[in-house]
Amino acid sequence: MNIGELARRTGCSARSIRHYEKEGLLASHRRANGYRDFDEEAERRVRQVAHFIRLGFSLVDIATFPRCMLRDVKRAICPQALALHRKRLAEFDAQLLELAGRRERLARAIASGDASREVVE
Repeated sequence: MNIGELARRTGCSARSIRHYEKEGLLASHRRANGYRDFDEEAERRVRQVAHFIRLGFSLVDIATFPRCMLRDVKRAICPQALALHRKRLAEFDAQLLELAGRRERLARAIASGDASREVVE
């Protein structure tokens, strides 16, 4: 299938698909006219990459995933995948704590009437 068809089937943009291919996450073959040609497996792969991106993983992360994370499994999660998911969740929790602290400092600065100076905790 061509890139336009793959984009329609997956809901991902052709630009994203090209980027996934450039990053080594997706493969295509070139037709005689130079256009990309993707096999049926590409649809599942694009959906997987998009899913992992929505979960907060980067393309660099996805490129290093163990093979068990990239197979077509609906329910079971491999131990390596579970560990990576837990690690990402812990990173999100740390980011949320940091943001909550920043929000609190900003709210105190606004409440004090002087948002331009540092509020002592």
